[in-house]
Amino acid sequence: MSEQDEYWMKKAIQQAQKARELREVPIGAVIVQNGEVIASAYNLRETTQNAVTHAELLAIEQACEKTGSWRLENASLYVTLEPCPMCSGAILLSRIDRVVYGAPDPKAGCAGSLMNLLEDERFNHRSEVVSGVLREECGQLLSSFFKELREEKKALKQAAKRREMGQE
Repeated sequence: MSEQDEYWMKKAIQQAQKARELREVPIGAVIVQNGEVIASAYNLRETTQNAVTHAELLAIEQACEKTGSWRLENASLYVTLEPCPMCSGAILLSRIDRVVYGAPDPKAGCAGSLMNLLEDERFNHRSEVVSGVLREECGQLLSSFFKELREEKKALKQAAKRREMGQE
């Protein structure tokens, strides 16, 4: 893990924090090419009610618009959570050279957890994968978000129960 990887991952974490402020699952992504951020995005699935508005896909779309090309060669994607199968496919199709992620995703991760689509030699393009950059910070962001959601849900349930019993 290089200092440069940590630097860019912190930028992805800033994006994830923007998602959290919107009560979105806090996942952020930045795409860097030639030492410059060419795209940054965060998860918007709840806001848009659209299954494909993952941080990585939004960043890829933005990067393609900025560069005027669907080929994002010589680019690195920094993302706070290991990419899912959909995002891994888009990463390969957009020819991103390198993917750096923070927290693993044991339920949907396709950059090493469930499988590694990004480095599979059967595809005509492969992306180098670097995992675990600022893993604790990225993981904590997700853990605390879901803990808060569970606590809110529990409090709402208890309030509903009290109303049913005429205690409020």
